[in-house]
Amino acid sequence: MGSDLICVGAVAGAFGVRGEVRLKSFCAEPRDIARYGPLLSEDGARRFSITLGKAIPNGFAARLGGVDTREAAEALRGLRLHAPRSVLPALPDDEFYHADLVGLSVLDTGGADLGRVSAVLNHGAGDLLEMKRAGAAPVLLPFTRAVVPTVDLAAGRIIVDMPEGLM
Repeated sequence: MGSDLICVGAVAGAFGVRGEVRLKSFCAEPRDIARYGPLLSEDGARRFSITLGKAIPNGFAARLGGVDTREAAEALRGLRLHAPRSVLPALPDDEFYHADLVGLSVLDTGGADLGRVSAVLNHGAGDLLEMKRAGAAPVLLPFTRAVVPTVDLAAGRIIVDMPEGLM
């Protein structure tokens, strides 16, 4: 399994003048981000209690504990917020936390080593696995059952049915 901290959201900047932030939730149910608090910075050094306000485009207006001014809120822009894995719900067999996929070996259906998952990206149309290959440019793989029929966390690998022309 991956990290003990799972990224559940990010601060997109300040909202208003009283220290609220624009909070983007990465949770399947966006409001659930408030249930997993206090949230932590990636290194675990900073803890933030969280109170959600109104829904705004692409997230929520939110209060983070200890953030009382617009300047303090703006200084957190880009901060990724994490929750301990232990407070998150267990997932069904066919769902995965992104942190668990990063670092997995990528094999083709014949067993040939293609590279490693270096990141999981989502730009709105579905998840993409970024695969790094030795001596070659990274490749983006759609994270769909057709392209990635097997994810074996215990073995630390995924099997891909590489679409023709992708590599």
